[in-house]
Amino acid sequence: MGDGLDLDALRALAASPSIAVVGLGGAGSEAVEDLVELGLPGARAIAVNTDAMHLGRVGVDERILLGRRELQGRGSGGDRAAVLRAAEESREEIVRRLARFEIVFLLAGLGGGTGSALLPYLSRELRETTALAVPVVFLPFHLELESNPVRSGNVESAVADLEELGGLLLALANEKLRKFDSLPIHRVFQVRNAYLHALVTSLVDMVDHPSQLNVDLASLKSHLRQSGLSTLVIAEQHISEPDRLVHQALADSLLDFRLPDHPSALVHLEGGTNLTLQTLDEVLREVRERFRDPGQLVFGTRIRPEPREVVRLTAVLGGLRPRTVREALRPARGGPPVPAR
Repeated sequence: MGDGLDLDALRALAASPSIAVVGLGGAGSEAVEDLVELGLPGARAIAVNTDAMHLGRVGVDERILLGRRELQGRGSGGDRAAVLRAAEESREEIVRRLARFEIVFLLAGLGGGTGSALLPYLSRELRETTALAVPVVFLPFHLELESNPVRSGNVESAVADLEELGGLLLALANEKLRKFDSLPIHRVFQVRNAYLHALVTSLVDMVDHPSQLNVDLASLKSHLRQSGLSTLVIAEQHISEPDRLVHQALADSLLDFRLPDHPSALVHLEGGTNLTLQTLDEVLREVRERFRDPGQLVFGTRIRPEPREVVRLTAVLGGLRPRTVREALRPARGGPPVPAR
């Protein structure tokens, strides 16, 4: 067919985007292990650390030890400056190994040295590549910050750097886990990581499959370039109650952020063959009302090939104002201390 593409070439071009979930430091790597257990088909799990002993215990596909000369595999001791020197030492290797993916989720618990330093550093470095970096931060409990000025300073610095970078930022607040305070501690963090798993899979699913109104990876990147600091919310509701989707996405979120007036919104709705135009209209009406008439609205839909009782909403909200995440670090008023992870 002359210059035409054969079927194999078309399939190669239409292949799913390559995904990596990368744990930075101890808490980030342990969260990646939970995501892998929950199932991330096709995604590559990678752990990055300055601590060789911890790195050896993590059950992931790949491991990257930073700063062999600088830190000799013994960890950072909470020293962000030492972590950055180690990252510079290993910069060529780590950027090469991560930049081959199209979407890179970077997970880190803030407060210690490794995750707090590496997350802004790698987010910035990957901006110079074609990969879409999605920083995921676990914000410490308020009491942790009140009782440890060094930890508090590490968190403030890391969050300030990430907010300044803009783009998609997922900030999961441990403080919001207090609603599950009757559960064993390890189960509480599993709840958080299950919510993160739903965020990751919803975003990947949105850009991975063709839709009736398409939102692909190029659309997402274009939207983020125009939207500044952004975040992601998700929800599922019975098809008879689509008007509750947006409320649920905001009310049930474990993310911490402040919505501005007229945020930008990229909204994707997924349902079955019983999804009606009336349902789409109801969701769009709710989006305009709850998000106070978005300044920019991109809307996509996917119809699965069978009837479904559940409708799923995935929304990227942009135009978040400066300090939106840092304001979530304000001291708590009481409450028992909870160990960090």
